[in-house]
Amino acid sequence: MLIAPVSVILYRTFRPGLGHLWAWVSTPAAISALKLSLLLVVIVVPLNALFGVVASILLVRNRFWGRSALQAVIDLPFAVSPIIVGVALIALWGSSGALGFVENHLGFKIIFGLPGMVLASIFVTLPFVVREVQPVLMEVGIEQEQAAATLGANSWQTLWRITLPSIRWGLTYGVVLTTARTLGEFGAVIMVSSNLPGGSQTLTLLVNDRYHRGAEYGAYALSTLLMGVAVAFLIAKTMLLAYRNRTRALDWLRRSVW
Repeated sequence: MLIAPVSVILYRTFRPGLGHLWAWVSTPAAISALKLSLLLVVIVVPLNALFGVVASILLVRNRFWGRSALQAVIDLPFAVSPIIVGVALIALWGSSGALGFVENHLGFKIIFGLPGMVLASIFVTLPFVVREVQPVLMEVGIEQEQAAATLGANSWQTLWRITLPSIRWGLTYGVVLTTARTLGEFGAVIMVSSNLPGGSQTLTLLVNDRYHRGAEYGAYALSTLLMGVAVAFLIAKTMLLAYRNRTRALDWLRRSVW
């Protein structure tokens, strides 16, 4: 189920030759789509990383009213179709939506513009950092943070010197997954994008546009580019996981020897 369609895409991508492949992925529309996709990554990933760290610390280190509701909201993107997310954003931020005055009276266009695409991408990638960081926080416990507090460290010093170093691997995995999902998102983004070639098309939207316009080989070439990016992120995550496991093993060995 996986190897057959991937093999077909790779075959149809490379059959005409590398010259045609380069021509397809270097068109102005393709370069513009790549730049827009990377811009979304630059905006979405830091925001989700910041939210993920704060939400994880809040959920693990505190007990408060509405905690279960927050957990459910964070998991919501796993249960809701991305297309529904796009429809909901249109109903909220569209010119005739509940917050339509932002566009109608303030002149700030959200839907069918970059802000809408950012909001859609943030929502669909919301759980990744939280779900990677939260188990790590639960595993490390609070003993080191309590020790830092008894030695006179304030909250910011404890965060920067104790908490963040202890969750760096979970945060790294979350960032990798968020980046890959942002680059590959289609359903939510197509609903809130004007989908204009060279202006508001991401790589996934351009693949869809080229395929339906009959430029199949161009679509296959861009699909291969996206697959290559996804594989690169998976390899990076695997290497980081192996490095973390090796580091843990060395630390355990040192403690055992001493």
